[in-house]
Amino acid sequence: MKFITVNIDKCTGCRLCELACSLKNSGECNPATAMIQVVGFDELFSVPMMCLQCEKPYCANVCPTGAIVRDNATGTVVVLKQKCIGCKLCTMACPFGNISFSSVKRVAVKCDLCGGEPQCVTFCPTKALEFKEADTAMASKKSTLSEKLRKAYEEMKQT
Repeated sequence: MKFITVNIDKCTGCRLCELACSLKNSGECNPATAMIQVVGFDELFSVPMMCLQCEKPYCANVCPTGAIVRDNATGTVVVLKQKCIGCKLCTMACPFGNISFSSVKRVAVKCDLCGGEPQCVTFCPTKALEFKEADTAMASKKSTLSEKLRKAYEEMKQT
């Protein structure tokens, strides 16, 4: 399975990834409709937040209608919009905040890797985003990033 890695040292916070995502998924350049969001941490660094395609996704476990499933062909965790009732339990369950609710579409939305060709990666001008095969090293990087984000969040809460 492949997933997107983020090199926070290369990310400038330009938000072009959000525009590419929104154009691909909603037909308009509007960050509000993107399935990813760039989050800035006190001018220290910016990071695009997107679904980590968890091996055991909490969002899918809490979904009462089974609207969040793993696509067997791609390994991607996807939202079946026709089954989503908009209860928002998945948004509360994701420990990374990488699934959100679209007030326009009235369903949960999350990165689906653009069906295997993530546009955020294609249009990232600094190559901060890469689409790679999952392996032990990548899993370690995801864990390290998660820990950095947790620490940054804790520091922000204290100020």
